[in-house]
Amino acid sequence: MATQGGFHEGEIAVQRRAGVRADAQRLEGMLDPADLSGGAGRFLALRTFAVLTGRDRDDTLWISPLTGRPGFLDGAGTVLRVGALPPNGDPLSGLSIPQQVGLLVIDFATRRRMRINGELFEYGDAGLAVSVQQAYGNCPQYIQQRVLAVDDTMTAAHEPVVTTGAALSADDQHLVRAADTFFLGTSHPDRGSDASHRGGSPGFVRVDSPTSLWWPDYPGNNMFNSFGNLAVDDTAALLFADFGTGATVHLSGTARLERSTPGTSGDDGSVGRRVHFQIRQVISGRLLGAHTDGKVLRYPHNPPLR
Repeated sequence: MATQGGFHEGEIAVQRRAGVRADAQRLEGMLDPADLSGGAGRFLALRTFAVLTGRDRDDTLWISPLTGRPGFLDGAGTVLRVGALPPNGDPLSGLSIPQQVGLLVIDFATRRRMRINGELFEYGDAGLAVSVQQAYGNCPQYIQQRVLAVDDTMTAAHEPVVTTGAALSADDQHLVRAADTFFLGTSHPDRGSDASHRGGSPGFVRVDSPTSLWWPDYPGNNMFNSFGNLAVDDTAALLFADFGTGATVHLSGTARLERSTPGTSGDDGSVGRRVHFQIRQVISGRLLGAHTDGKVLRYPHNPPLR
């Protein structure tokens, strides 16, 4: 796919409806063709955690964690090489190439993150490689501060116990309700896949039923990359994790942006927007590949739950 710059039609539509089109246009230069040399490459070289949005061999969208020691992310020019693979049992294990993917590289300890989008052109025993079309940093908003240690037992050959289904189990629901962080994967038919972060106080994700959940939107950078994708294609994927135990809940389904009067019940961010997610597939296991000692410093401006 040829590199395309600027916002696409879905992003522009959501920006206009939110009344922030002019603010977003000032950030459009961030979407210019990527260069991972210099500071971007140095940032990547020190990181140990990323998430990957892509499609499995059945064309189902998922978002999965990737972990490794510093240096497992090697970016130079327009190529990112990742010295890790999703382990057996992960929905993206053995994903097909070529395909458009999105990555989010995040350092929880410093509240820094970088979004990377491009084409996966290599997948093998040594890892994967992406021809990068966009790469840009995001703000530290709503990132809960914690330190992750890499779990060296989580290799591509590891055989974790996983369960699959079409609804959240009681344990899954508990993990989701307790989460202060999750990752959102979306896709656009021409621009490809994208990975993003969502964070808030524990309980900010509400479970309506074993097959349905929602979360409130918070004020952000006004680019609306994820919501812009959903305006065109409602396919979405979520990843929840217990950073203490390594337990994960992968969800694939559809998402829609809903609007309400700002400040009403459940509108924690006071922006009058929330996202409703309908679950189609669930994969649960211990697939994180990293863990923390349990110490968390909440982002100081997490909106209170309404």
